[in-house]
Amino acid sequence: MADNKEEESNKKGGIVKIAIFAVAGLVLLGVGLGIGALIFGGGSEPDPSAEISEIIEGKDKAQENEKENIPVENADDETEVEMECTENADGEEECVPKKKVKKVNVEEKFLTTYYEFPGNFTTNLRESKKFLQVTVGVSTQYDEEVMTNVESHQLAMRGIILGVMSEYSDQDVAGRDGKQALSVSIKDALNEFLLDKEGFGGVEGIHFTSFVIQ
Repeated sequence: MADNKEEESNKKGGIVKIAIFAVAGLVLLGVGLGIGALIFGGGSEPDPSAEISEIIEGKDKAQENEKENIPVENADDETEVEMECTENADGEEECVPKKKVKKVNVEEKFLTTYYEFPGNFTTNLRESKKFLQVTVGVSTQYDEEVMTNVESHQLAMRGIILGVMSEYSDQDVAGRDGKQALSVSIKDALNEFLLDKEGFGGVEGIHFTSFVIQ
């Protein structure tokens, strides 16, 4: 009898131990599943439709801002603002300002013609032992008649140019300002002569292709 009671007691103890281990295993399994859900679940996934709605709303606001910032066409401005609209992937219409070429009036350009007097012009400078040697060319944007008159009267004009040069000293013709002053004096003298002979001057520029003081 004693052996039977002891055997039953051992069986009951074994069953209790198995039950305890089973409950502990279930508890550990539940804890593991809970931790796994927290780590890998990361909460509910975002609704993609909400993100799409936000993107569409952002595009609509951007389009409204662009339309508000489009400058009003000025009646005097030759550039017209036109909208170019296209359909995007979502089937919505997107409009942007269309570039347009502005009309520009082409300025009329005048042809410049030149004439160079043959040979050099050499003369003594005023109050100096030095002399000046230059070659002279003239230019105009008037018609060819001016250069025809210059060529026809070049002999007289050579004397006029030499006379103007002799009125300058070596200090008067020194530097850029001196050359500029001499060219203006020659131009005025030639135009005065042509005006007297032909009724019109027309010489607009004097050019020194060489300029030597010795």
